[in-house]
Parts: sequence; C-alpha cells; structure tokens
Amino acid sequence: MTHQVVIVGGGFGGLYAAQALRRAPVEVALIDKRNFHLFQPLLYQVATGGVSPGDIASPLRAVLSKQKNARVLLAEMVDIDPDRREIVLADDGRLSYDSLILATGASYHYFGNDQWADKAPGLKTLEDALEMRRRIFLAFEGAEKEPDPAKREAWLTFVVVGGGPTGVELAGALAELAHSTLVHDFHRIDTRQSRILLLEGLDRVLLDYPPELSAKARQSLERLGVTVQTGRLLQAIDGEQLRIKVGDEQETLFAKTVLWAAGVRASAIGQLLARRLPVELDRMGRVMVAADMTLPGQPNIFVIGDLAHYQHGTERPLPGVAPVAMQQGRYVARLIGDRLSGKETPPFRYWNKGNLAVIGRNAAVAEFGRFRFSGFLAWLIWLFVHIMYLIEFDNKVVVMFQWGWSYFTRRRGARLITGRGGE
Repeated sequence: MTHQVVIVGGGFGGLYAAQALRRAPVEVALIDKRNFHLFQPLLYQVATGGVSPGDIASPLRAVLSKQKNARVLLAEMVDIDPDRREIVLADDGRLSYDSLILATGASYHYFGNDQWADKAPGLKTLEDALEMRRRIFLAFEGAEKEPDPAKREAWLTFVVVGGGPTGVELAGALAELAHSTLVHDFHRIDTRQSRILLLEGLDRVLLDYPPELSAKARQSLERLGVTVQTGRLLQAIDGEQLRIKVGDEQETLFAKTVLWAAGVRASAIGQLLARRLPVELDRMGRVMVAADMTLPGQPNIFVIGDLAHYQHGTERPLPGVAPVAMQQGRYVARLIGDRLSGKETPPFRYWNKGNLAVIGRNAAVAEFGRFRFSGFLAWLIWLFVHIMYLIEFDNKVVVMFQWGWSYFTRRRGARLITGRGGE
C-alpha cells in the first residue's frame, strides 16, 4: 500500500512540504479549513489598501492541480488518535496516516487580555486584514463629519501596539496613507494631521535586528510622521481611552483605532497534542520538537513552522517567519523520502538567508550575515524577495504592477470599506 502523508495546514510549511513530495512514492492529503494559501507577509498591505485580498491568496487546489499524488481536503482537524494513526476531523470523519505533518501556524496573543480582541484586531488572516482596513478608512470618514475638534482628533489618532516587523510595516504604511495618499480625498479634514503612534514595551523596535538597524528603522518611521514610543505597555482599553504604563507612571491616550501587532501564540493544535502525547509546550504554546522535527516517541509525526519550538544548535528558538517554515517543510519531505528509500537524513539546520523589514517608500532595513544596510537598496531587495515568493505567477504580475503604479502615483487602489458597518 502506498505511504500516506497527511499534512494539516496550507501555509508556507504545509504547502512547501506537499510540493516537495511531488516525486516521492507517497500519496499526499493536504488539509486546511481555508481553501487558499495566504501570503501573510503582505497582509498589512491589504489592511492599508495597497493590494486586494485575492492578490496575496492562491487557491490550494489550483496550486496543486498538476501534482498527481496530492489531493486537497477542505476540513478542520479537531483530534488525533496516535495509536491508530488517525486524525479526527470536525465533521467526525477520520483520516489515516503513515506520516503526519502538522503545520497549523499561529494566531495573535493578547497576553491574558483576550477581551481586547474586539477593540484591537490583530493581523493573521484575510478577515483580520479586511477588518483593519474597514476600521482605518471608517476613521477618516468619521473625522470628516465630526464637528468637535477633540472627537475629530480621536478619530485621526491611530495606535499600533508592537514594534516588531508587522508593527513597523503597518505603522509606516499608515503614515504614508495619511500623509500622502489621502491628502486630496477629504475637504473638511487634513489627513496630514493624523497621529500614528507605535507603542513598544521594550527599549527599541525590531528587537531581533542589530541595534543600528533598529535605530535606522526608527529614524525612517519618524521621517514618515510616525511617533515611536518605546518602554510603553498597554494596560487597558476602555472605549477610546487607552491606559499606558511608562515606567512606574501611567498615561492616558484617546484613540478610536487601535491595531494589534504585539505578539503571537501557536495554534490550538499544540494544546491538543499536549493532551494526547507526552510533549512539552513553551510559553507561546509551541511544541518542543526533536532535531528532525519529530515528537518524542512519535517518529512519524512532524511539527513545523510557527507551531514548532526548534532549538538545536541555536542560541534561541527559530523565529516564526516564512523562510523557517519553508525550509522545515522541504526538510520533512526529504526525510520521508529518505526513510522510504532506506537512507539516513541529518538533523534539520536552518539557513538564515537574512532579515528584511520595510518601513515605507524607499525605506527598509536588511541584514545578511555581516552585511547590514538600509534605505533604497534594502527596499528594492524587499520588493524583489516578496514578489519572488508569491505562489502564483499572476499574483506576481498583479502585485508588481500595483506596486509600480502606487510608487509613481502615490495612490492605493484597494481602499474599500467592507464588512460590518461598511455594508
């Protein structure tokens, strides 16, 4: 009987694993509760009207349509029976596996303040991005018709919580939107009076980058009009009133729009595995994995991507970024193929090709080993890398055209208000 590989999750890790198994003597079943692969690094562009949702999403069936040994199932995993080598689906169906690859990713984390979720949306799904877009553009509309100056100021105040790559990119895009794109679209307000505040609890933004690049990123943000405030922790959100801790003191801030980019936690599959198997989880809910991405006593179960805590030969756990998931997906596919042919596979080793974060027009920071630079060159590299890693060719063409048009005209063409309150 043909070796059955079940992959749960159609993100970077799961999809790259499925594609890497195309020539292996296996049958692949890729399961996801969404029918598309999402290019998450560009979600902030959807949230700020830079690109449309379909430009960064690809139907999984279309991506794998020519791979004869792969099928796609629209389903959700809710349980696992490791003794019978089966996973349980939400419709009570069961699926048997010889090898199981779990790549279910992560969601945003409010550090014990889950009540903030409705008040400060995160940015992990297309729905999140569309909700952000709705709130951002409704804020400008609300300011346009607000006669009271104090209330208008609250409408035009945007708070981004979290100074990692997502927060930096989101804040920079918001500043360009307010200070450039929308300047001539409103007549009663001057969108250049908008306040874009980036709050970070630690002492600098982009903590995983070298200090000099963090400093350059902050300078670029401030040139765009973003107010970067480090050493500040959000303590409470009460309507449009925010309480912020600064050292031993508290500040109060009024803002209609709060956007969350402060932290993530692993998907609920990690908790499920902890109930069914003797595995350990870290404080983010990630599963501790062996050097070959397997679980203790379960050599046929692999955990990759944002769900995995991998720390073998590294000072810190590997970060939850797309390149890590891609490489882990390819590695596990190779390991499965090697096992079937009786070969040994060395432990997984991550090849860090570098780090990139974009701040805005002609502004980005880049780190490639000992080489660190910022500005226009880093921005060009960022553009090339993100276009290259989009899954489908038509997405590459459309996004490249839209970015080119936006660069020369400073326009953003996907500024639609949809969903709740925008229908």
